[in-house]
Amino acid sequence: MSAVFDSFRLGAVALDTMTASRATPEAIAARQTARLVQLLTAAQRGSSLYRERLHGMQPATTALSAIAPVTRSELMQRFDDWVCDPRLKLDELRAFTADPARVGQSFLDRYLVWESSGTSAQPGIFVHDAQVMAVYDALEAMRRATPRPLENWINSVGLSEQRIAFVGATNGHFASYLTFERLRRLNPWAARMVRCFSILQPVATLVAQLDAFAPAVIATYPTAAALLADEAEQGRLRCRPQEVWTGGETLSAGVRLRLQQVLCDRVRNSYGASEFLPMAWECDDGSLHLNADWVLLEPVDEHYRPVPAGHASHSVLLTNLANMVQPLIRYDLGDQITLHSKHCECGSPLPVIEVRGRQDDALVLSGADGRPVTLLPLALTSVLEDQAGVFDFQLCQQGRHTLVLRLALQGEPGAAAAARCRRALKSFASSQGLASLRVRAELGQALPHGRSGKLRRVLA
Repeated sequence: MSAVFDSFRLGAVALDTMTASRATPEAIAARQTARLVQLLTAAQRGSSLYRERLHGMQPATTALSAIAPVTRSELMQRFDDWVCDPRLKLDELRAFTADPARVGQSFLDRYLVWESSGTSAQPGIFVHDAQVMAVYDALEAMRRATPRPLENWINSVGLSEQRIAFVGATNGHFASYLTFERLRRLNPWAARMVRCFSILQPVATLVAQLDAFAPAVIATYPTAAALLADEAEQGRLRCRPQEVWTGGETLSAGVRLRLQQVLCDRVRNSYGASEFLPMAWECDDGSLHLNADWVLLEPVDEHYRPVPAGHASHSVLLTNLANMVQPLIRYDLGDQITLHSKHCECGSPLPVIEVRGRQDDALVLSGADGRPVTLLPLALTSVLEDQAGVFDFQLCQQGRHTLVLRLALQGEPGAAAAARCRRALKSFASSQGLASLRVRAELGQALPHGRSGKLRRVLA
């Protein structure tokens, strides 16, 4: 595990991160420029895919806007040409991530590997070396922890008695779960004070486990946090965390207020993705600040034309300035964001963004005893992806006992996929205490994408 944790790299990046947090916007821009030149140079040298794409361009003088955008599908189709280390082969990485026992372990003794969900119908594999992880660790410790960076950094590495619970998908090599497991493997204190809990298990079991652990911090998705608030209001969840960290989905003002009234008055939101884990952090004034010294986001319309500040984008192009092993340059992330030109009153020089990301719903169905049972959207999508092998779908609730499964597939492949989905969903529903579940399949459907460009996959 030491191959993906380098204390010297972390120290250097943390010092630079602290300096940049107090820098001017011009100093942030200078960091962007220098790191972009380094990224383009590394991509031209090490990636045959980017050597073709950047042919004739000079890294020191090429404007970012001159480079054609890329999609996940395009990069994954040419994965072995994309990465800069020829030892990284897609088949071997897929075999590695198929083994749940290897979550948090290193690949080739030098890389951390995680998989993304299939929200764009094309799951991805993302590879990180010690330098990238040092950047992610420093950003999490020095910025997300504001205004108590040192205290929270000590807590995050497990040197205090503050218990942290991650509640999410634990059935694969997913970024959030993997980073918590990596922390547990790296540090014996963290192994005792940090614990991960699966959202795939029955809610009553999850609640009992959280009460037994009594965490000071719960890190989870907004829909899962809202479910825990419901359990707390009904008196079933007794533990009361000091902080709730949310991410991975859009945190609405209504859900935030409910969490503060019922579960915990200190709620901190963040924005990240498998492609760049800690993209933005929330300050005390409630603004999301983009870590612009390490990641570039370009709001664009449906034709990849720039969208002016203050206007919502159709999508956003991401450039990861930290990852030289698996370059991401003008990568179509698919989220809808608004980039603001005015700086926040908190004093940070980092730009403020608003994000409209995943908008899936929690589904409330009837349990065997007649009581309502809540099925979280991330749990449902994980079941369909991992157990049925289906990524392009929409699941809609009809009444208290019926789900409509819409698939783009048709004919024999569609019928086979629908049968796998039906078995997986019914098995999951039974484990959650539902009396019965009807799954009605609609094949050959044109799946509608919302304004953000991403498909809403689970609808109440």
